[in-house]
Amino acid sequence: MSNPSMKVVLVTPEIPFNTGAIGRTCVALDLELILIKPYGFSLDEKSVRRAGTDYWKHVHLSEYESWQSFLDARKPPRDGLYFFEEHGAQSVFDPVYQPDAYLVFGCESAGLPATILNDMDDRVFSLPMRNPLVRSLNLANVATAVVYQAMRTQLGG
Repeated sequence: MSNPSMKVVLVTPEIPFNTGAIGRTCVALDLELILIKPYGFSLDEKSVRRAGTDYWKHVHLSEYESWQSFLDARKPPRDGLYFFEEHGAQSVFDPVYQPDAYLVFGCESAGLPATILNDMDDRVFSLPMRNPLVRSLNLANVATAVVYQAMRTQLGG
């Protein structure tokens, strides 16, 4: 398998088990996990250990105090940002993801802030849900599905 330099970005995550599970996926795929503060939990090993198991110590983790501090430090190109929201107008299956993509997810209760999504309509994607009885999916499940889809586009299908 190739070694993509994609990154998973969690903006103000609230649930340690989701963050731990996403961290484990990042370790499995050798991807960086970027966390944007504030968190809804303490980022000590104990609070994420259950989902991240003993892999948490291997997570390539970067933290930023705010979305703006992330933008200032990383300077991601606009077309390298992919935002995921349940009401995104485009499907996660539409783009061919850039190898250095930033896959950005919001917090579990509110998603991404409108200030982040401002003027980014063409960069917002959703994971399809066929049954209208389901309002949303678990963040860790969505992030894993998106990461594998993004990697699939890099591996040529």
